[in-house]
Amino acid sequence: MGSLGELIPDLSAPNQHGQLHTLKSLLGSKGSIVYFYPKDNTPGCTLEANDFQTLSKEFQERGFTVIGISKDSVKSHAGFCSKHGLEFTLLSDQDGAICEAFGVWKEKTMCGKTSMGIVRSTFIVDNTGTIIAVYSNVKTKEHAATVLADLDRMSRAGTP
Repeated sequence: MGSLGELIPDLSAPNQHGQLHTLKSLLGSKGSIVYFYPKDNTPGCTLEANDFQTLSKEFQERGFTVIGISKDSVKSHAGFCSKHGLEFTLLSDQDGAICEAFGVWKEKTMCGKTSMGIVRSTFIVDNTGTIIAVYSNVKTKEHAATVLADLDRMSRAGTP
């Protein structure tokens, strides 16, 4: 899963308010930006979330919702949103089903230690639920702006 041209899974998870949503129910008129991140309130994840929040209105103007997903709890997501003023949806994938389905739960090595974790990844999904772009091993700095620029490029080319 998680490859170009594939449909997103019809899985559900609670958002930061504890409301259960399927991924497909959160698609905007043209689609969604679905990004996976390792952990709430860590430096890289906070930078990435803040950048998506800063550009969220621009994504909405293009018909795309922003959805962040990690294995953090609903309570953790609620605190993360409150602390940083995040207004887009964060899904709590505590059992890892969505991470597994997208292929972002992988073995990682940090400081010589190997463990399983979320590999920071972003997917652009169209309004049919089809993955139209994949970003793997994302570097957080200016990533949201890159995704927005790519959406504009695709729009000019007639893709989304």
